[in-house]
Amino acid sequence: MIYGTTNSLPKFQIEAIQSVVPIKTTDPRLTHRVSSITDSDIFQSRFHTIFYYNKVSSEDSGRTLAGWTKESLGRALQEQPIFGGRLRRGEEAEGVLEIVSNDGGIRLLEARISKTLAEFLDLEEREEAEAELVYWKDIDEENPQFSPLFYVQVTNFQCGGYSVGISCSLLLADPLAIICFLSRWANIHSKMVSETEMTKPPLFYLPKFKTNASSHTNQVGSNGVKDRQKPLIFETGKLNPNDVETRKALVSRCIEEAELKFGEKRASKFSLIVKTTSEPEEREVESYLRQGLMEEMPLSFSSGISCGSWDDLGASEVSFYEGNKPVCVSYWIGSIPGEGLLALIPCPDESVSEVFNVVVTIG
Repeated sequence: MIYGTTNSLPKFQIEAIQSVVPIKTTDPRLTHRVSSITDSDIFQSRFHTIFYYNKVSSEDSGRTLAGWTKESLGRALQEQPIFGGRLRRGEEAEGVLEIVSNDGGIRLLEARISKTLAEFLDLEEREEAEAELVYWKDIDEENPQFSPLFYVQVTNFQCGGYSVGISCSLLLADPLAIICFLSRWANIHSKMVSETEMTKPPLFYLPKFKTNASSHTNQVGSNGVKDRQKPLIFETGKLNPNDVETRKALVSRCIEEAELKFGEKRASKFSLIVKTTSEPEEREVESYLRQGLMEEMPLSFSSGISCGSWDDLGASEVSFYEGNKPVCVSYWIGSIPGEGLLALIPCPDESVSEVFNVVVTIG
């Protein structure tokens, strides 16, 4: 199916789709608990990022990248199998969810676009068009065990350039963990293809859909503009995330800073995802009404916060072919329009385990 929202926007076509699983069966399986779900809207919150690459050699193309991804991404999943996992209902209590590394796999798509990379990056409606470069299908809340939590879409441009679009549920991983996983996958891929005869075709070229045979439509493409939210990232001073009042104070302060940064108040409700440092790892989800939270203004947040940069995450260094760094990287969070979201993420540096990063959108 070929589609585009206006005559001025390029046309896209999804040409192939399959699942990528770890190259070896995961045993034992990992489990991450998701607790305190108070609003099902959090099911549809996800992080999107797009990496754009020029074609730098005759062997370098999105088609070749997609073909080798079956193996390289499978190797990355062997190291971190939770990224190929699924949500399921736990047995302990009704409504409790957990993410299990059941080797359900990452969904991989290949697509093409009717513009060159340079033309696309120069589009006035680029944000609208970018919604077609990532794929997302809403999690089935009744039967979540059948819904992928991670999608990769490789899109080929007319010039030979290509993009790698990522969609990942924020219940599965936070943006920092996602970028780290992508960096590791890119390193594995780059090393793998450098040790292989690049003139040799990949073993797993994605099978093409027959004409008019695809029933797949890009759900991000249909609603991705209205639920696209620009995130900010903050770094906190030392704090105890297990203290509820401290968390509420942090949420209030981050909302204030984000609203000052954007110059407006948009969301009436906020969800907070807390990634614990416990073993096994757990996601705690809380909901707050902005009016009550900001009016109450719990204890002042004394440890301080500073605004960080997405460039510090290292996404601009993600290279699937040695020396071919992305010419552009886009980030956004997709969620329910009019609702804000915060993710409280422990610092990966264990020497400062009481320091946290906070990702914030304000709806």
